[in-house]
This record gives sequence, C-alpha cells and structure tokens, in this order.
Amino acid sequence: MKIHITEDNPKLLAEIRKALLSADFMCDASSGFEHAIEKIMLYSYDVFLVDVNLPDGSGLDLIAKIRENHPQSGIIIVSARDAVHQKIEGLDMGADDYIAKPFDMAELVARVRAVFRRKKLDGNSTIKYGMLDVETKKREVTVKSQLIDLTRSEYDILLFFLANPSRVITREAIAEHIWGDNMDMADSYDFIYSHIKNLRKKLVGAGAADPLKSVYGVGYKLNAANE
Repeated sequence: MKIHITEDNPKLLAEIRKALLSADFMCDASSGFEHAIEKIMLYSYDVFLVDVNLPDGSGLDLIAKIRENHPQSGIIIVSARDAVHQKIEGLDMGADDYIAKPFDMAELVARVRAVFRRKKLDGNSTIKYGMLDVETKKREVTVKSQLIDLTRSEYDILLFFLANPSRVITREAIAEHIWGDNMDMADSYDFIYSHIKNLRKKLVGAGAADPLKSVYGVGYKLNAANE
C-alpha cells in the first residue's frame, strides 16, 4: 500500500512516516500545498493524508485536486480538534475519513487500513483469488492453505494487481508503486521483470494459476481467477 502525507509540521510528519513505514506501508511526503500538487499530478497513491491547514494553500483545495485526478484513492483529513467546519467541508468534497490532532499513531494506521479496504478491496481484509488467499492485515499469501514466502516487493506487486483487477499496468507504474520518488534511480526496468518472474514461480509452484497476463509492449494485467 502506498501513502502520501501532506503535513507542514516536520516533527509530526516524521512521526507519521515512521509509524506507517513500521506498518510496512510505502510513504511519500510533502510539506506544503505546491509540493503536494506536483506529487498528485505525477504519481498514484492508495491513500492520501491531508492536513487541511497548510502554509501555502488550502488542504481543501488539495482534496478537490486529489478527487479530480485519483477518484479511486482514499483520503483522510488531518485537522485540529476545533476545525469542525473544515472537516465537514472536506468530507462533503469526497474525503473518506478524518482524524484530529493530537492522535495515536496506532489509530492512524488502523484508519489508513480501513480506508484502503473500503476503497480498494470492497471492505475486505481477506482477498480470495482463485486458489490464492491474501490476508492484508498480516500481509500473508496462502495457496491451498500453504503459506507462500514472498518478499515485500513481490507482495506489494501482487496486492497492486488485486486492487486494480481491470487495469493494464505498465512496468513504469509498477516501478513507481514500489520505489516512489526513487524510481528515477533505476537504469532499467529489468528488476520489475525479475520480481514478477519470481512471484509467478512461487505461486505456480505452489499449485496456483499464473496470476498475471503479459500485455505485449505495455505491461501486465491480472488474469481472470479461473484462468
């Protein structure tokens, strides 16, 4: 799962990043409105955390831009306790949840997971796909009750496809999903091919059908579960 945080308080931003990274989420961050707009236009995220009070713009305008460009992403408003009108306006504009400062990081992680399940997984924490069972809370994948040992990248790639079952996903999009801002450091996308090759080998070796269909010259798409 990939999260973008917009928060102008450096200490709080560092604490949020630490909590989300500890929960095995991938995180990008912006400290202000303009930087966040750049990220929104360039990259895709599963959930956005948006502070409504930013020094160089309105978090509410940011929510509108997110909804315009990423209608399937989750949005959680981060606000002061007394910012009732902003929270209501943000929810009316399409935000999915809000959390008031100060908050417990464990609660924030739980809310991020809940919004992701509602937006991407139809509210489920367990995904069934053919012979695969994916338990998102534990980050576990089983085939015929056999636990499959996937690397973090392999798991994230699989979940990315399961959350986007009808999309043809390019190698570039997979690289950006795994590496975020660091994807420009890659000399090529050969590492994506290696991750997908290993993922297929592990799942097919355990008795599952090949989950991914190669789309020549473009990327990959999730196979139908019964193929």
